[in-house]
Amino acid sequence: MEFQFATKCIYGNREKLAGEPTGAISFPIYQTATYAHQGVGESTGFDYSRLQNPTRQQLEKVVASLEKGCDALAFSSGMAAITALMEIFKPGDHLITDADLYGGSIRLFNNISEKNGITFSHINCSRENVESFVQKNTKAIFIETPTNPMMNVVDIRKMSEIAKKYNLLLIVDNTFLSPYFQNPLELGADIVVHSGTKFLGGHNDTLSGFVVTNSQEISEKLRFIIKTVGSGLAPMDSWLILRGIKTLPLRMEKSQENAKAIVEFLLNEPRVKKVYYPGIKGTDGYEICRKQARGFGSMITFEVESKELACHILKHTRLIPFAESLGGVETLLTYPCTQTHADVPEDVRLANGITDSVLRLSAGIEDKEDLIADLRQAVNSYKPGAAADENGGQHG
Repeated sequence: MEFQFATKCIYGNREKLAGEPTGAISFPIYQTATYAHQGVGESTGFDYSRLQNPTRQQLEKVVASLEKGCDALAFSSGMAAITALMEIFKPGDHLITDADLYGGSIRLFNNISEKNGITFSHINCSRENVESFVQKNTKAIFIETPTNPMMNVVDIRKMSEIAKKYNLLLIVDNTFLSPYFQNPLELGADIVVHSGTKFLGGHNDTLSGFVVTNSQEISEKLRFIIKTVGSGLAPMDSWLILRGIKTLPLRMEKSQENAKAIVEFLLNEPRVKKVYYPGIKGTDGYEICRKQARGFGSMITFEVESKELACHILKHTRLIPFAESLGGVETLLTYPCTQTHADVPEDVRLANGITDSVLRLSAGIEDKEDLIADLRQAVNSYKPGAAADENGGQHG
């Protein structure tokens, strides 16, 4: 029996919690490092929690069901997930990646993966001829859609066609839309990655990451990697993400509703120069996003008239926290140039449009009128020429 999405968020694709003898509705936290055996060759299916843990296994089954993959692996963070994923490649391999990625991914590729002998072509996958960058040693295409933070929409089906033509893997970071709004595997991707810290967890209270695939061969490689490098998600964190996923559909709908209202406000605010949101009709990517996703999400990037105004807004919102992250029940404002993308070279950052007057907003589930009122008073309280606080925060 195939369940609908909201039901899968609670049960995965199973009617009952198989093997749970107590009848517990909330899946138990198996806080154990190791498991007893009755004899040689006699195992319960669990040997050591670095390999697998019942709570993590339940979470992985739920996420695999939501993304319609054959397997999902839960890691200690989104970056741990991508780091482990890069271990399927070897020195001499080449990857094509979008230039506008989360800064942590760019930092990993430039400082760790390149050190390990992997090379990259960082391009605008929504505008450039991706096929022209394929080399003899190219092994994969790595994209986000929408991208972080400039909200570029990449055509997943088109990337899949190119990947299949050249026998490449297509990897899609689906963090911004979550499996509620978008399922890249159904559109031709081979691997999906998530920062589960964000929308899947949804409460800004724990870190996690996921790699999901529809390939049994890739699954086996990743299972070997996760038990070898030891970056699997801990039981308590697995339980927190399981709990967060139960309300994913409700949170995604409310956050998107709030985002659309905030976008309308920003579009009519004279001191806002540009608003980047895939749900704005007539903008680049709108039709592609509408065709490959079931919604536009709750992430908004906008550029104001000056750096001074950007810093003033961050300091003077009364409700919305100035904090790095996204996807939680709380609306958050982030300053990409000193936070998420601080380690991206300035010329690359500016080429992507990430100036010092750009802000990123993750809409939460508060009352939209309160959020708009807070943004309005923060903008209106700014007086050009007044001393500005330029503390952009720390970066991750």
